[in-house]
Amino acid sequence: MARVTLQTIADRVGVSRMTVSNAFSRPDQLSPTLRDRILAVADELGYVGPDPAARALARGTTGAVGILLTESLSGAFADEVATTFLGAIADELAPTGLGLTLLSTTTAGSVVPARDVAMDGALVYSCDPESTAVDWLLRRKIPVVFIDQIPATGVPAVNVADRAGARAAAQHLVDLGHRRIGIVTSGVRGRHGLVSPEDVVDGYVGAQRLSGWLDALTPAGITPPIARQPHGDPDAGYEGARLLLTAAEPPTAILCFSDALARGVLAAALDLGLAVPDDLSVVGFDDSPAAARMRPPLTTVRQDIHAKGHAAAASLTQAIEAARTDTPGPSDHLCLPAELIVRASTAPPHP
Repeated sequence: MARVTLQTIADRVGVSRMTVSNAFSRPDQLSPTLRDRILAVADELGYVGPDPAARALARGTTGAVGILLTESLSGAFADEVATTFLGAIADELAPTGLGLTLLSTTTAGSVVPARDVAMDGALVYSCDPESTAVDWLLRRKIPVVFIDQIPATGVPAVNVADRAGARAAAQHLVDLGHRRIGIVTSGVRGRHGLVSPEDVVDGYVGAQRLSGWLDALTPAGITPPIARQPHGDPDAGYEGARLLLTAAEPPTAILCFSDALARGVLAAALDLGLAVPDDLSVVGFDDSPAAARMRPPLTTVRQDIHAKGHAAAASLTQAIEAARTDTPGPSDHLCLPAELIVRASTAPPHP
């Protein structure tokens, strides 16, 4: 059977080869009726469209953007905050026709995704700033946007007011009368278990939240015990809570790096026979979709996850367009607000 080409379809429909090409790549140039007729003939002949690789080479664009996630892709998909964030990015990109390519910070044999995957730009989300993958993306000089990262000169960034939000959370507990307040946090690098603030070597977000908690606790004369776990899931929160709650002087309140950790803290309290909030107050961070459904509903710090995803994707599409037209791109650092949401998981301590 002879190979079907654009010219084959053009001859069958009675139009030019360029018209057929436009039906696939520039549909706005044709009337809906003509495009439907061309696509129907293409389908009849078994033609699915121009080769994507060849089309990308001709245009000088791939039609895809990468997103570099935290150390574990599977861990990101188990996190409601991360999946909500990814959904917001996908919604923002949908009208542009750009596809989203997930990038791992790890290598697969000789393949380094951040170095080798074809893309028009990339989002860097909550990654170790010393990661070689981040370095590769910057060295490629493609448009890049940072999210939940240390802002860098000339790189657009979208962050949340993590320090202010954490400060409000800690101040809430201080104002309720708590003086024995612990912290459950997570991070891949550095020490785990019961640590001091100097041992918390988390990335930008972790450092900002720790600073915010201490902004409120230190003036109140409170030195919080910190349980630091290698992961950020509920199981890690459970283990961190047990470290704090089985100590000689257990806290009457616990601040958590995330709602996922807070869920584990609630479970540990239940297993230890502690009532929340009568015996233990718990505060999360993120206001994930599950926070209001927890028992009791979780006091937490709300970040607008949808707004963060939309802003990041919009900034990247602007940067890509600027690169295509050789015009100055965005370099602004957007900081979205964080708001304390008080629910039933916090109360004054017992006298």
